[in-house]
Amino acid sequence: MHLFYQPNASKEPFLSEEESRHCVKTLRLGKGDSISVTDGHGNQFSCVIETADPRRCQFRIVDQHAETPRPYSIHLAVAPTKNLDRTEWFIEKAVELGVDRLSFFIGQHSERRVLKTDRVEKIAVAAMKQSLQAYLPQIDPLVAFQEILALPADQRFLAHLPEGEEKPASLLRTAKPTGKLLVLIGPEGDFSEKEISAAVQAGFQMVTLGATRLRTETAALAACHILNLLPIL
Repeated sequence: MHLFYQPNASKEPFLSEEESRHCVKTLRLGKGDSISVTDGHGNQFSCVIETADPRRCQFRIVDQHAETPRPYSIHLAVAPTKNLDRTEWFIEKAVELGVDRLSFFIGQHSERRVLKTDRVEKIAVAAMKQSLQAYLPQIDPLVAFQEILALPADQRFLAHLPEGEEKPASLLRTAKPTGKLLVLIGPEGDFSEKEISAAVQAGFQMVTLGATRLRTETAALAACHILNLLPIL
């Protein structure tokens, strides 16, 4: 199945120039061929190509299906890594696993302070199509750590493995598959003591993701995987 993205498919039955070029030039699909289109909001459309134009490929919707979202939402707030490739790898894999919202922040120990939202969105769209999903996660721009603490959530978690102290409970045993779940993942230099204190005061519960220290992108992906498994554990 070839899945394409058109955020307003029901009212604008044509693909973007980039999607059209991929459909007609790369995949060599033509008039009368069947394709699937998602709007990123949970709707999948079974379509037939009407005009195989590599600049504006038009289609006709023949059927529509709405996917039921999970009964809870997964929101990850992550400090981007110095090596951008590692952050982009995480974004791709998190979308494939299933995530509803991605936020990015600058912490006291952050080494990266710039992140292009449009680049992140392209990676997310590609991962959504690759994994044949109907929901595109919300992508937030890079903000200061304090702004992250004010984001709405029903369950708030701070992923941190302190040294020489009694270890906090694991995310796996603490999170419940209900409401909005938000997990904070710190930068490569970890959260500062001031940030940890501020997060706890803002209602975040400190949790671990396992017995070992993880890289930022590994920790973020581990949190995403754990939260996706909650309904079946």
